[in-house]
Amino acid sequence: MIRKMKIWICLFCLMISSGSRIALAEEVLALETPHALLMEVSTGKVLYEKEADTSVHPASVTKIMTILLIMEAVAQGKIKLEDTVVTSAHAKSMGGSQVFLEEGELQTVETMLKCIVIASGNDAAVAMAEHIGGSEQAFVQRMNERAAELGMKNTHFVDCCGLTDSTDHYTSARDVALMSRELLLNHPEISSYSSIWMEDITHETRQGTSPFTLTNTNKLLRSYEGCDGIKTGSTSLAKYCLSSTAERNGIRLISVVLTAPDSKTRFRNASELLNYGFGICSIYRDSHEDPLPSLPVQGGKEEMVGCAYETEFSYLSTEAEDFSQITFSTHWEEEIKAPLKKGQPLGEKKYYLGKKELGRCVIIAAEDVEKAGFSDCLKRVWELYRV
Repeated sequence: MIRKMKIWICLFCLMISSGSRIALAEEVLALETPHALLMEVSTGKVLYEKEADTSVHPASVTKIMTILLIMEAVAQGKIKLEDTVVTSAHAKSMGGSQVFLEEGELQTVETMLKCIVIASGNDAAVAMAEHIGGSEQAFVQRMNERAAELGMKNTHFVDCCGLTDSTDHYTSARDVALMSRELLLNHPEISSYSSIWMEDITHETRQGTSPFTLTNTNKLLRSYEGCDGIKTGSTSLAKYCLSSTAERNGIRLISVVLTAPDSKTRFRNASELLNYGFGICSIYRDSHEDPLPSLPVQGGKEEMVGCAYETEFSYLSTEAEDFSQITFSTHWEEEIKAPLKKGQPLGEKKYYLGKKELGRCVIIAAEDVEKAGFSDCLKRVWELYRV
């Protein structure tokens, strides 16, 4: 009996010392929303999920994929932020949340992007879909292709803005997190738009010019420390949805809430998810300040090749771990032969905490090395002979 009491006392002390880190998430998070997921961005680690693979209507959260394709088109040089976009009659006809673009109205890509990200403008989303894809239908096809590329297994889009009430338009909390992570990870500049609370644009039409104020639909921007995005959504079919993100102490989280019963619940549950995540997370990052050696290359025009790390290494912990005890070891390919392509793996760096392997970082060739020809070999022999 005394032994059992000691065990219970030890368990109680552990719970006090680590707080919510060892409490079951289901007990800590009594969420009203039926579908939710919490993810850390740099690692993609899921910290909490609730019915996260159920397909439901996402309303304007759909626009995260639209925004992602816009940002990718800019990054690929297919469009520029200063390019002019013409509003079609179809784009103007959109209902729901809109910025009241007129047919034939001219706006820049950047202004249209702000209209979508800040004010959730359906008309702006369709105008951009037509500008990039030629038609909304062609753009939506690309949305579905991109969803498949990202591993979004429970998603199908019918339109580019989520206004449709079709049951063939659906996604899941996990899939929303996947496309949100892709946007934040590869296009972090989106936060400079999604963090804007209010901004004025100018309508320029045949009737003249008039100012219009964009107001952000994400109330967490003003109530949750570190929040700087991303997208809300609501329709009678979808109810209240939100994919929100916040960053604290170098940790960025994505909180997805779908089909919440009301707007207050969606924002409250999103905040609770973020609080839970920041409460249990700590992250170790290695930015690789240690220099890498150049390695000998067999049969190359160059005798040595420089090395580089493929990416920064990060390890996310949800336990009270001592990062000062992390060790690493470097392992190289046994033979490195020409030809070599820049980015070709040459080795890896392994990270450990005690006997536990935390992960690995690939080491790659920093440049191309061509295979040596006959004349290169003669030149090398001659140089050796001269010495």
